[in-house]
Amino acid sequence: MVMLRNFWLYHLRRRLLLLVFLLAGLVGFLLAAVWMLACILFAPYGPRPMHIAIGFDQLVNAATGGSEDETISSRAGRLRREGRGWACVLCWVLDKLETGHCERSIGS
Repeated sequence: MVMLRNFWLYHLRRRLLLLVFLLAGLVGFLLAAVWMLACILFAPYGPRPMHIAIGFDQLVNAATGGSEDETISSRAGRLRREGRGWACVLCWVLDKLETGHCERSIGS
């Protein structure tokens, strides 16, 4: 009985911790989104908008099964070499905006 109770408490604590991270992440996301919009409107050439954009990029990559330390461009560049369809399409689109974007982002 004690073992079952400890097991239950462990999982409850884990869920509560994840809930705290979710709430902190949502607050951080909203703050970053507002800050990013302000940078786009008033200071698009400083380092901050790119740092925020890379953070969003890594968030989406982690949410879709990639590494939290890698951008979607880097992941797509690696997977394009393997012939993955979505990666080829994404890199094609990104290459229209910035030539060689996916290749340069690998390992960054």
